[in-house]
Amino acid sequence: MRGFVSAVLAVLAFSPLAAQAGDWREKVDSQLLDKMGTGSAEFIVFLREQADLSGARRFPDKTEKGRFVYERLRQTAENNQGPLLEALKARGVEHRAYWIADMVWVKGDRATLEAMAMREDVARVYANPRVRFAEPRPSAGGSRQPEVIEWNISKVKADQAWALGYRGLGAVVAGGDTGYQWDHPALVGKYRGWSGSAANHNYNWHDAIHSGGGVCGPNSAQPCDDYPIGHGSHTMGTMVGDEGGANQIGMAPDAKWIGCRNMNVGDGTPTTYAECYQFFLAPTDLTGANPNPALAPDVINNSWGCPPSEGCTDPNVLRAIVENTRAAGIVPVASAGNDGPSCGTVRDPAAIYDASFTVGSTDSTDAAAGESSRGPVTVDGSNRLKPDVAAPGVGVRSSVPGGYNYLSGTSMAGPHVAGLVALMISANNNLAGRVGQIERIVRRTAVPLGTAETCGGLAAGVVPNNTFGYGRIDALAATQAAADWIFADGFDPDI
Repeated sequence: MRGFVSAVLAVLAFSPLAAQAGDWREKVDSQLLDKMGTGSAEFIVFLREQADLSGARRFPDKTEKGRFVYERLRQTAENNQGPLLEALKARGVEHRAYWIADMVWVKGDRATLEAMAMREDVARVYANPRVRFAEPRPSAGGSRQPEVIEWNISKVKADQAWALGYRGLGAVVAGGDTGYQWDHPALVGKYRGWSGSAANHNYNWHDAIHSGGGVCGPNSAQPCDDYPIGHGSHTMGTMVGDEGGANQIGMAPDAKWIGCRNMNVGDGTPTTYAECYQFFLAPTDLTGANPNPALAPDVINNSWGCPPSEGCTDPNVLRAIVENTRAAGIVPVASAGNDGPSCGTVRDPAAIYDASFTVGSTDSTDAAAGESSRGPVTVDGSNRLKPDVAAPGVGVRSSVPGGYNYLSGTSMAGPHVAGLVALMISANNNLAGRVGQIERIVRRTAVPLGTAETCGGLAAGVVPNNTFGYGRIDALAATQAAADWIFADGFDPDI
């Protein structure tokens, strides 16, 4: 019997449950521990082994790159998650597995939390609170009247890029947001799921909201915007909106769009954000089955933030998800946030990440919007420069359910950059999937804007800076540079 007990102890020592009891709390988000209490809570279990995606660099073709990343992520999750999923099933707790990173969403009590954190195959347990995003400010537009081509589109010279024939044809943009009025006159003709006479929402729409959902309800089978001011519909209008005559509100009117709802009437969670990234990396049918990475978009607009004030106390909770999306050849655009004008206010995922292309807000005179968040990023200790670039975000007119309206915020600035990516790909389709090259062109062709603000200890007037990044985007210069870009090396060494 003594030998049997010794053998059992030896097995346990090398089992996933063998972490020392005194160590498990170090793996858990402190916010989650503080608020757990005696009830249940949602949390995200990140496994220790994550996929190695470095091999994606060798693929110049976006489809090949995306398939490699998808297959590697799926295989890693399938290889590692089995024992943990069996343990959760045995406990009878609600859970959902993901592959965008090797992670599992769990709704359980403190005992379940402790059991997960004690596993050797678990690296970290993050909180999954509901996050209320900082909504943009409604704007009356002042004395400005609606124009055939909106001022912000002309400001960045998108209309001059159109005159050269670069209108976004062949590119696909995506948005994770409050949803979209897909049949809005400015959006319906650009929706990838619309044939001109019928709609097919498979592979073009996903709803990550599985309870609640406001006027749309949960698990909506078609794109629907549940937010009162139509936040998502407004951002998509700035990317691609065009009625075919008047109301030319979008940067890339010949591009197609797909969408995912990641907020429940303005409240998101890290897992709803992650679920939309996962859908975009390999779109599925409406049942969530048959993923196809060949249908992934070229760029994703993310006009939201996950602030620590609402419980996202660990700034790294979405970092792997954004990095994996970028590795698949998709440009992840993120709004800087509306916490300015103080320095160090770019502080929320996903804007803080090096893998995100982060956008600040300017007005019609190229002045920085007061509320536009400034860098550097200090919340993760990186002190990295942010934003990367700036775009119009004050008094922007775009589509909302049932009509049009003016809104202000970095949520309005980000979609200009997503639309610009589509214009660049239409100018040179070899850029598709080459995220590093695209970002370098946008930076190098931006209108340089200095500032008296010295955030991060930078001298006044220096470019780049932590107010405008490399400057306000210039669509004409960027598309011309894209058209002339030559790829001699056969692949993008910077993904």
